[in-house]
Amino acid sequence: MNTDFIKYQAQTSPYPLGMEVSHAIGSYIYDSNTKKYLDFVAGVSACALGHQHPRVNQAIKDQLDKYSHVMVYGEYSQSPAVQYCKLLASLLPAPLDKTYLVNSGTEAIEGALKLARRTTGRSQLISCHNAYHGNTMGSMSVMGFEERKRIFRPLIPDVDFITFNNEEDLKKITSKTAGIILETIQGGAGFIQPHNDFLKKVRQRCTEVGAIMILDEIQPGFGRTGKLFGFQNYDVVPDIVVMGKGMGGGMPVGAFTASSAMMDLLSENPKLGHITTFGGHPVIASACLATLQEITETNLMAEAMEKEKLFRTLLVHPLIVEIRGKGLMLAAMTKSADITDKVILKCQDKGLILFWLLFEGCAIRITPPLTISEEEIREGCSIMLEVMDEIMIEE
Repeated sequence: MNTDFIKYQAQTSPYPLGMEVSHAIGSYIYDSNTKKYLDFVAGVSACALGHQHPRVNQAIKDQLDKYSHVMVYGEYSQSPAVQYCKLLASLLPAPLDKTYLVNSGTEAIEGALKLARRTTGRSQLISCHNAYHGNTMGSMSVMGFEERKRIFRPLIPDVDFITFNNEEDLKKITSKTAGIILETIQGGAGFIQPHNDFLKKVRQRCTEVGAIMILDEIQPGFGRTGKLFGFQNYDVVPDIVVMGKGMGGGMPVGAFTASSAMMDLLSENPKLGHITTFGGHPVIASACLATLQEITETNLMAEAMEKEKLFRTLLVHPLIVEIRGKGLMLAAMTKSADITDKVILKCQDKGLILFWLLFEGCAIRITPPLTISEEEIREGCSIMLEVMDEIMIEE
């Protein structure tokens, strides 16, 4: 199958991992040889409830028996999408009360950037160095990593960059700024958290000059940091919150939420200010609703913080410089990218799935399902430490 995988399916890098997947359940993925792998990555933070979660699977099956796609987004009232947006509004702080459902995180970013320009009548967008917000042309324009976007220029104009956690740079947010977009916790850069009330200071500056504050919650969102959204840890409310990944229980989805007053601007002057065919797809929305209900009706968010403590207690090794991140959005930082590569690849051989971050070569991604057990955490960390001991002997 790998031969056909390389020949017929477009690749993202010259060296894909190439595991031939047979099935997955809970915290484990099985290959075509029935070897099982403990999953510390969860589809890059997307499978918040693990694999084949019964509540999500049942919601999908139930909806398939009723109807699937029936009309382009925003025309028909469809129960799964309506219920989902209503529940989400009840869980978000005011004035975040209206949600636009789309198909992926990067599409949600595109909508949020458009909404910032539509709301303010301004054009300038500000992002952060080493930021990642997706890979379509608008999202790439606010990506703060020139090496990945240089060959695709020209991108959208009037974009400037600041350094995350650098308060002096906030002077760049002015009356010409439509919006500033920030990851609540910088993902590709190495799971860097805001400090010294940085997000609150961004919020204050945006309010002063009338700019829109957009927070990208695509990775931290839906319980991974101990709160439903990462920004709730930092006493700040954005004008627009963008979400994806973990909201769908493993299904492809994205969304952006703002106040009704802002969001309604996309429906007139001009009409169809943002459109999508499959956004709010009833089967996907059913999966989202089941996922959100499960996360908010259980202790998974509180348990994420206890599981973080366990990871930090277990992952002590001379090759680990520090553990970054919050909750179950963690990165084990090694002394070099070479060590990180060896750990990830050797761990896969021993039945543990780890992964890289986009821009920080020394980081080992640890973003397991929220449902992972303490026993499974101990099992995976034991494999990591065993591999690191072997690497030290080799060197």
